[in-house]
Amino acid sequence: MRIDLRAALASVPWLIRFALLGTMLFVFATHLAHAGVPNNRAEPAYAEEQTMLQLQQDARVPEPGLADKSSGRVHVDRHYLGQYGSTEANVIVQRGGNQWRVWRNGPIATIMGTLLVLVIAVIFVFYRVVGPARTDAPDTGRRLQRFNGWERWVHWATAISFVILAVTGLLITFGKKLLIPLFGHDVFSMFAYVSKYLHNFLGPLFIVCSVLMFFTFLRRNFPRKIDWLWVKQGGGLVQHKHVPAGFFNAGEKTWFWFGVVLLGLVMSISGLILDFIGFGQTRYMLQVANYLHMIGATFYIAAGMGHAFIGTWGTPGAYEAMRHGTVDEAWAKAHHRLWYEEVKAGVPPGTFDDQVPTDVPPPDNPPPPGGMRPRPGPAH
Repeated sequence: MRIDLRAALASVPWLIRFALLGTMLFVFATHLAHAGVPNNRAEPAYAEEQTMLQLQQDARVPEPGLADKSSGRVHVDRHYLGQYGSTEANVIVQRGGNQWRVWRNGPIATIMGTLLVLVIAVIFVFYRVVGPARTDAPDTGRRLQRFNGWERWVHWATAISFVILAVTGLLITFGKKLLIPLFGHDVFSMFAYVSKYLHNFLGPLFIVCSVLMFFTFLRRNFPRKIDWLWVKQGGGLVQHKHVPAGFFNAGEKTWFWFGVVLLGLVMSISGLILDFIGFGQTRYMLQVANYLHMIGATFYIAAGMGHAFIGTWGTPGAYEAMRHGTVDEAWAKAHHRLWYEEVKAGVPPGTFDDQVPTDVPPPDNPPPPGGMRPRPGPAH
């Protein structure tokens, strides 16, 4: 008896299929998480290290471990290793390094891989259940200028460098478990070599782009009273309601302050510590920076995937704004009502943000401060 697998799967409700797929992805991500060293449990791999660990265990005064800021400075073994920071030229074995290896390749990598897979799953479920935030009215054919050339250039330079850093960072973290079984050691070594140098050289460029993005979009991302209305209604994403918003809504401002600013600072500072090691950093400092870099990358990549989804499939028309710089009037009126009114009134963005009550939608043509209603300006 021949079983039609495709027909059998089609008869299963899609939520059950998705649950099965999520379970398989979770197991797969957990398996991939133990990446980085041949011994997944990070047990001593060499006889010399086992001897050092035994000496450490028998010592009356234990050597400083990972929780001690002196880790990486003074150790039982004094053999010359080579220049690696101005204070660690004679360190060959570091007790805290073994604990760092256990945590990095164990729980941190496991949580990192699991969270990223879950974010992808949540985005998929949201798209299937809720659907995109579409514009109710048909396009008018009249375009409004939303982003100028400089703003788009800064955004895409930052976005492209971010994607390359994310991909190369994931290859460095999970590449051994993912690529060696599929392609062998030679192919993996090529990917690892290219990923390492791309990551190291693009990191400073990403920092420069992030600084430019901060100053370019700062004045439009200050919190306003109207943002609380967006927060209380969850952006209207589930109910498909178009909550009044200014040039940027509260969700976009959250991405700016939490992602671009906060996580950008964490990734930039920790990345510079790891990238330029000739400034006296100890191994302890490098290990802590590596933890912060991996944890920050997990949240940054997860938030970045959400931002990319909302800016493309999640909100049809949003990509056109950043790709070509203009949006249709119907899209502007639906998704950024206050900004649309400001453009039509010929006043600077943000003028109406604090003039609109936070519990009712704005009027079709709100007056500016002073009471006089200006004549509508031309479509930009």
